[in-house]
Amino acid sequence: MEQPTERNRRTAGAVRSSTVDIGLALRALSDEDLVRLKALARLWSRGLPGGLGWTDVLNEAIVRTLDGSRHWPPGVPLLAFLSGVMRSICDDHWRRVRQESGWLAQQQDGPDTGACAEDAEAAPDPARVMAAAQALASVNQLFASDAAALKIIAGLAEGLTAREICRLYDMTEREYDSTRKRMRRALLRNALVWGAP
Repeated sequence: MEQPTERNRRTAGAVRSSTVDIGLALRALSDEDLVRLKALARLWSRGLPGGLGWTDVLNEAIVRTLDGSRHWPPGVPLLAFLSGVMRSICDDHWRRVRQESGWLAQQQDGPDTGACAEDAEAAPDPARVMAAAQALASVNQLFASDAAALKIIAGLAEGLTAREICRLYDMTEREYDSTRKRMRRALLRNALVWGAP
């Protein structure tokens, strides 16, 4: 059996400190960052088959980061990195489901049924998912300093009503309405810039 060298010891120490660094970075996330992370998880996992939900995707991304199977590069923001890991997990899940569906359809109906093509069409278009992610990132960036707006965005992403959002985030109706008006004005103001050629 090979004896551990100094280089191996240093590498093992780097992995441990990396895991510690990731844990510290996760604990240091602000409430706004957590809302963004949750919204990204919901975005990437929307419509996933097989009962896989956004919490499963988020937890798996964190586990893969902590166990070292996904390496967090230095200088990359943690939210951006975790978003990429979640996207990768969802893409892999869709790919696996499409392959299994195609295989099952071929076994049941024969090779020329076209069932696999129908299942592939049911999967979300990667370009649309990317456009939605970019739009969500732009909206989050626009309201990065507005905690109330981020709470409303997260609530709307969950499909909550105004009353449910107010109850969940302890907002009054007046706070909710004024925040929505402020958001609408900001979106209209910036839509002209985003839509410009």
